[in-house]
Amino acid sequence: MSGITDFDSLRRAMAENSEQPEGPARNARAEELLLEAERLNIPLAVIEALGHQLKVYNYSSEKGKMFVPFARLLRMWDERPEDFDEYETHSLHWVFKWMSAGMLDQPHIPLASIEKWLGEMEHRYRLAGHSERAVRSAEFSVATHIGDTARAERAYAAWLASDRDSMADCHACELHGQGWWQAERGRDEAALELWRPVLEGEFTCAHEPHTTLASSLVPLLRLGRADEARAHHLRGFRLVRPMESMRGAYADHVEFCALSGNEARGLELLAERPAYFTDDGHPRSRLDFLCVVTLLMDRLTELGLGGRQVPGPAGRSWTAAELAAHARAGALALAARFDERNGTAHIGERARARMARRPLVERLPLGVRTPGAVPARSAVPAGAPVRESGTPAGEDGLPELLARARRLSDTLQPHAVEAWAAVARAAEDTGAELGARDRAEIADHRAMDLGPEGAELFARAAGLYAEAGDPGEALAARARGAYVRALAGRVDEALAAVAGPYEEVLALYTGGGTGRRQTASVLMARARILMRRVHAVDGEPPGALTADADSAVRAVLALVEEHTGEDVRLAARAAESRAMLGELAGLAGDVEAAAELFREAAEAFVGAGLPWYAVEYEARLAQLAHHLGDVAGAERALRAALEHGGPHVEPAGRAQLHLQLAEVTAGLGRVTEAADHALEAAHWADAADDGPALGAWARHMLGGLLLRQGRWAEAAEVLESALPDVTAGTHGEGAVVQTLWWLGDCLDELGEHRAAAERRLQAAEIARHWPEQRDHATLAHLAASSLERAGLHGEAERAYLRAGELWRGVGDVPALIRSVRARAWLALRTGAGRDGARSLMAEAVAECESARETAADEETRTGLTAALGHTHRQLAELLVRSARRAEDAGDGEPNPDDSSVRAAHAEAVPVLDRAAAAFAALGPDGLHDRTAAELAAAWLERDLGLATEATARARGVLAAYEHADGTAGTAGTAGSGEADETARSRRTEAEHLLGLLEPTPDA
Repeated sequence: MSGITDFDSLRRAMAENSEQPEGPARNARAEELLLEAERLNIPLAVIEALGHQLKVYNYSSEKGKMFVPFARLLRMWDERPEDFDEYETHSLHWVFKWMSAGMLDQPHIPLASIEKWLGEMEHRYRLAGHSERAVRSAEFSVATHIGDTARAERAYAAWLASDRDSMADCHACELHGQGWWQAERGRDEAALELWRPVLEGEFTCAHEPHTTLASSLVPLLRLGRADEARAHHLRGFRLVRPMESMRGAYADHVEFCALSGNEARGLELLAERPAYFTDDGHPRSRLDFLCVVTLLMDRLTELGLGGRQVPGPAGRSWTAAELAAHARAGALALAARFDERNGTAHIGERARARMARRPLVERLPLGVRTPGAVPARSAVPAGAPVRESGTPAGEDGLPELLARARRLSDTLQPHAVEAWAAVARAAEDTGAELGARDRAEIADHRAMDLGPEGAELFARAAGLYAEAGDPGEALAARARGAYVRALAGRVDEALAAVAGPYEEVLALYTGGGTGRRQTASVLMARARILMRRVHAVDGEPPGALTADADSAVRAVLALVEEHTGEDVRLAARAAESRAMLGELAGLAGDVEAAAELFREAAEAFVGAGLPWYAVEYEARLAQLAHHLGDVAGAERALRAALEHGGPHVEPAGRAQLHLQLAEVTAGLGRVTEAADHALEAAHWADAADDGPALGAWARHMLGGLLLRQGRWAEAAEVLESALPDVTAGTHGEGAVVQTLWWLGDCLDELGEHRAAAERRLQAAEIARHWPEQRDHATLAHLAASSLERAGLHGEAERAYLRAGELWRGVGDVPALIRSVRARAWLALRTGAGRDGARSLMAEAVAECESARETAADEETRTGLTAALGHTHRQLAELLVRSARRAEDAGDGEPNPDDSSVRAAHAEAVPVLDRAAAAFAALGPDGLHDRTAAELAAAWLERDLGLATEATARARGVLAAYEHADGTAGTAGTAGSGEADETARSRRTEAEHLLGLLEPTPDA
């Protein structure tokens, strides 16, 4: 059984099909419904079914199927126009525009046919009395498509000059087309100004702002407005993703990824839409898609990733280089078909230009996690040593490499290890014979690179230093070998290993056999080992251990403190010694002393020209400053760490610094700045590739900060990206619940109420097991609200009921009352009807009165009094609305003279009196709510013909504000400005009511 038995059932089926997702399944159903319509033998049913078929084809990838049903409709119109009602007549003429655009997008339709059709459209619009605005817009599309700029400018001017009428495209679509032309002509600022009302939500339609957000991406990047481009991508892609017909806009988002350093995100987008590679129902959008696929694949190949596996057309695997060639060939072939049809080279030129675009931003973090991220760029070939200037050193000779490596290591500069590795490779490649000293430093630095596994290499380096005649450096290398044992957790072994070098170097230094630098190196290694011993103790370390460490650190400081200007390495030893003393002070509980010592250590490193060594201690200083309540100091330290670390801070460390800055600035109320830091934290956490935990926390924080700014779509994208990686085991159940909670809030604001309910119910299920049930109750209540907005009334009723039970359990009577009132309003719209709704509202009143009588304190009693007033007010409103619903307001405004409506009004007035009395008991804080109730009662009394009573109430409202001192009703508001505005509004309403009740006599 088809279920289509009459015209009404057909219309219901078409309406249901319109709500289905775009795509072949919806199109197939429209084709079935046309057959059903033909069986009804009602001409208008066939006309409507053809119109429905046209619409679903237009909003799908099968746009090429539109022409057949339209031709049939046009023939029916020409033969029997009386079969068309007013709506279908309008729709027929409206669809002329779709046909014009659809013909342009199909290269097999001759240009002459398109021009002829344009003339036909103009003729029929003139006969129907329509403006030529839509015709000129269609002509503009033809001219821009074939590259006739002069004709396009004329048509553009005529389009804007023509009157808007019912055939004009909606404001949003028109502004998109106008802005697109400005961007095409290189006027990006003008384009964005035209698009502004669409981007800000003033004008919308089925495909706007989706298309405008996509079109704005490249102009924003060109103008350097990267933050806006990011926001438009996150917001716009969320809109485009579920709409199969928007392949062209989808291509704009892929292009944005290729031009902004987000190649991995671009690959993710391709993987989501495999059918876009091959769907041929709309050749023009397929050309756009293949162009940006080529652009993205060329970019990957340029980054050295041409052999990477990428998503492509089904049936085989693809590398980036293979897909680039395939997509380019397909794009150029399609472009050639259009150009052949048009008799110009315009489409091919545009396609080649688009495929050849260069990145506009090197790195634009988006905040969302993309699996399999593309490695960070570098102009330096993999494995090549990096010059201080960032250029390869591979062309230098061995003497130059040696000089550079020694300069870097002697001055403690970054990349010394890599520089000595380059020396070793060069010597091996050339067969050069290196001296013992050179070989010692190569081994020494290789051991440093290996860390705990470098002990044997340090011993080898020591032997080579001794062979080179530097016994002090030999002892230093042995001491470094001892220290790496401590790093491996073998502290006792390390202490035993350092004892010999320590005694020997002191004797050697005393006898003048070695220098201060070598001696300091041994003493520092011993101090580090003793510090490791202190840190290895669980709990508070014994005093003897800290005393030994303190003594060893002070020995280093005494040796070098007066000589820091002689050698940067001695300055570094002094700075590190102060940092160690800071650690010991912190362990002893002297936080202020620890903070001061870390500050001194950081300043010493910066003063010595070694700012990258200061980062660790500035980060610790920030933590201590935060502990001491010095938020400004914590912020200064974190900013200094980022500045001083520069490119030398590892990605994970940079992520942590930005994350801490996000927390600090958010706490200071600088939410936008905090979001910027959270965004950077997410980016660097992903770059670290140490697992998803840190990045997930950064995204969790970023989503919350975006939500606080009202950037719902961006926040939702970020939170959805974070959710799979925010886990109870790593981040705690509270973080999981908060992420779901925030996401539910975003989805509700975006109108995705069913999805919002699902997220809130997920969060509630986790919170259900918590000892404190307030969060569980709140989430259950929020979920009920979302379910109600989604039209799932049965589920909403159960959720409100559950929330009420939970509110009762935690003793929150006002919240319980809100849940009962919500059930009452829901009942009014469902099977329980007016009686059920009144019963629930009466239950809410009873709860208020009962709780107020037993309130433990005045503050609680005041809150319950306010809740009682609001409940009476809602009960009165419910009485009035229920009567009006019963009178079937669909036939026009309810008639206040109807007996049932008059009875409801009469019943509501004393209820409003009770509301006003409750608000009056609150004194000045209840003034605005009291006057609102009085005015509501006055309007009802006016409808009941009780002019005297209504007049007295209105005058009472005016008198109330005359006696108010300007501060009444400000409690709980945003401020006196809001209170003043409310007072003005009440006075205006009262005066208007009096004007109706006491009309001024004609002069």
